[in-house]
Amino acid sequence: MSRTKLANDELERKTVEAFKSAGKTPIVIVLDNVRSLNNIGSVFRTADAFLVEAIYLCGFTAKPPHKDIHKTALGATESVDWKHFKSTEYAVKKLKTDKYHIITLEQTRGSVSLTGFYPEEKTGYALVFGNEVNGVGQEIIDISDTCIEIPQFGTKHSFNIAVSAGIVLWDFYTKLKVSRKF
Repeated sequence: MSRTKLANDELERKTVEAFKSAGKTPIVIVLDNVRSLNNIGSVFRTADAFLVEAIYLCGFTAKPPHKDIHKTALGATESVDWKHFKSTEYAVKKLKTDKYHIITLEQTRGSVSLTGFYPEEKTGYALVFGNEVNGVGQEIIDISDTCIEIPQFGTKHSFNIAVSAGIVLWDFYTKLKVSRKF
């Protein structure tokens, strides 16, 4: 078996146009007052990788175009649909009206471990990720359908938001059996 690194033209990358018309994973990512432009860019890039429907940038979360978002997004701000909302609460209530199941990633009383949560086919999910210091606002937790936390065993008990998004999206993607190659 040859383990030669693939060349860029062998990776079967979609064009932006092909991405826009491709079937999407039924997930909207909601960023609640995320301050790091690099985190925002990384979430765009991860959203592109998993064919996420859209990203909702809320509160003081910066929006494209911005050179520091672009630096980590590597063009994903062009492929992934996004909207900006002044209020996270407004965005989440709109998603609820549109029949999305609202899942907040936060350590709360009564939260469900990611390992024990199984998304349902044909259900739209909105995944809410919060500020790097303060997390998701309590008013958003209060209107969420479910709170999920990623099991952690060290001394920090928090992940960088971009890492959290990657872990959760991979988990949802594999549990929904959307992956066609593996």
